[in-house]
Amino acid sequence: MPEQPVSRRRLLAATGAATLAGGTAALGAAPAASAAPRVRPLDGPRLVLLGTSAGPPPEASRRGIASALVVDGRTYVIDCGRSAVTQYGLAGLKLAVLKSIFLTHLHADHIADYYNFFLLGAQLSNDEDDLITKPVDVYGPGPAGALPPAFDNDDPPVVAPHHPTPGLKRLTEKQIEAFAYSTNVFIRDSGIADPRTLIRTHEIELPEGTGAHPLGPTAPPMEPFEVTDDGTVRVTAILVDHGPVFPSYAFRFDTAHGSVVFSGDTVRHDNVVRLARGADLLVHEVMDADFYRAAGLPPAYLDHMLQSHTDVTEVGPLAEAAGVDTLVLSHICPSDPRDVSSAEWRRRAGKGFSGRVIAGEDLQQIPLGRR
Repeated sequence: MPEQPVSRRRLLAATGAATLAGGTAALGAAPAASAAPRVRPLDGPRLVLLGTSAGPPPEASRRGIASALVVDGRTYVIDCGRSAVTQYGLAGLKLAVLKSIFLTHLHADHIADYYNFFLLGAQLSNDEDDLITKPVDVYGPGPAGALPPAFDNDDPPVVAPHHPTPGLKRLTEKQIEAFAYSTNVFIRDSGIADPRTLIRTHEIELPEGTGAHPLGPTAPPMEPFEVTDDGTVRVTAILVDHGPVFPSYAFRFDTAHGSVVFSGDTVRHDNVVRLARGADLLVHEVMDADFYRAAGLPPAYLDHMLQSHTDVTEVGPLAEAAGVDTLVLSHICPSDPRDVSSAEWRRRAGKGFSGRVIAGEDLQQIPLGRR
């Protein structure tokens, strides 16, 4: 019978006596470490906003964009921004029941913590005796196929010129390869699982005839298409317009308890309306365009913001057109509440929308199927 993975708690118990025997008088003078506050998980199906920040900068006020959908004892993660693994634990979610990960697109702020779920969450168990032990299905974009022109028509150097637009599979393979030394050592001296046995990547294939192209149009009008159905959750997707980033997806999760749609990063787009029709929750990105216009940003950065994201004044009418029950704001930019308060986000997003508006906060839990 194969040996079980070493539990951190069992390891600490085994070494505790030796530590005490070695003398803890000096240690006793040190201040006690305080654990980070955890959220008490709600019962039942729910949406958990792990992180609600937009963009790569490590803002102190919010963690990177990531969400989790908890349905019938399974957890589905949507995007894996900065600190997603830590937030997952603070939300009281268990790695052992992580069923699938969905990546809307391959910008760094949506994938920064993706491989950490396996690099850190599938080795030694944590203090909750929890770790990934079963394969996790990961769904996301395939290779873009072409790079967009530079904003200023310059010819900048290309990173990895032989593979400049990798998709999910190559991204994952290279992450595994980059950490090979650490993984190989842990396999040999701690008996951890080979991460290659715990990740099943699925590059989403677009239906034929969409007319989509990496150099445009990146999100032509289309109908939603099925990505997967595991009997608990049916996931459909549609292309959205995130400037030059292709493919960029919005996802819809239909369950017996209700439906949740994630816009991904996008300008205001009718494809989101098509995907979100009649949904219980629409989690939509939001920015304050006036804030960035007044901020004196470099032209390239301002152009990116305006051509890639949805202004707060546009999300309410979009949610109304889709007939959703609740609009949840996430991927919030600017992220600092000193720039725009939650009350102001709600007020402005609610114009033109007759439903409920929630300005998302990190670790916020929203029940699915009931108010």
